Amino acid sequence: MGLFTKNPDLISDRSRELNSRIAALESKIKKLDRELRPSPSRVRPSLEHRENIQPPQPGVPSHQSTEPIFERVDRNQLKAPAENPPNPGHFNELGVRKYDLLSLLDRIKKQFQAPPVANPKLVNYLASGSIQGLRPLRYEKRVARNRFIALTAFFLLAVLGILSYALEHHRH
Repeated sequence: MGLFTKNPDLISDRSRELNSRIAALESKIKKLDRELRPSPSRVRPSLEHRENIQPPQPGVPSHQSTEPIFERVDRNQLKAPAENPPNPGHFNELGVRKYDLLSLLDRIKKQFQAPPVANPKLVNYLASGSIQGLRPLRYEKRVARNRFIALTAFFLLAVLGILSYALEHHRH
């Protein structure tokens, strides 16, 4: 019937598969890195040989460079949006906040709004059903809505049946 069965989480399965592939690639990279590095038992080159070696040119990447390469990170995306600073006109001469109906309505409205999404592209993919193997959110919403309507109708009929039975039994 499918009501009590748990659907497989395709995103988690794919994530686990990709993590295992990443781990395999990292181990392969470490193995190749160990093969490329000279062993510590090797004798260092003499001074004459060192003179023939050209120093690395600036701006040209070196394959033997051990310094990490950093990517730029958009820090604005990581920080939560800060609230607007308070306006001095919203406080009276004693420093107590004045009663402001519009800001109260704004605060109430913010309570019912969803927080901003961290990854809007993922939300678009989920809503449109662009991820293979996942149903679109509109389909999932429709299924949940229909289930809610069916359960509400069932409980309403059950309550009406109990009330009619109680009224019939009370008359006799």
